[in-house]
Amino acid sequence: MNEMVKIAVNALNEKKASDIRTIHIEKLTSMASYLVICNGTSSTQVRTLADICEYKLKEAGIAIHHREGTAESGWILLDYGDMIVSVYNKEARAFYDLERFWKDGVDIDIKELIDEE
Repeated sequence: MNEMVKIAVNALNEKKASDIRTIHIEKLTSMASYLVICNGTSSTQVRTLADICEYKLKEAGIAIHHREGTAESGWILLDYGDMIVSVYNKEARAFYDLERFWKDGVDIDIKELIDEE
């Protein structure tokens, strides 16, 4: 498993992200190998989730390529090249429905990625 994905999932889990999903999409597209999706309960939590994810990856020496969106718009996307992290509020996640769009990808059980406390 990609270490970058593990760091992102643990950062999101640490800040109580809801419904974290990881999808392996490498065989479906050349844009990334992994997609990590989660949602927060408020614009403050959406911002916090994106910020902690970016911080933890930077701390591990992994630089972000691009960041889009705002917490106020209901979504933030973090592009790391091989991995894309999408943080939504509940309404935006339902609207964009990335899980349906990437339904042919391989779901990864995040229990295997979460570090034991």
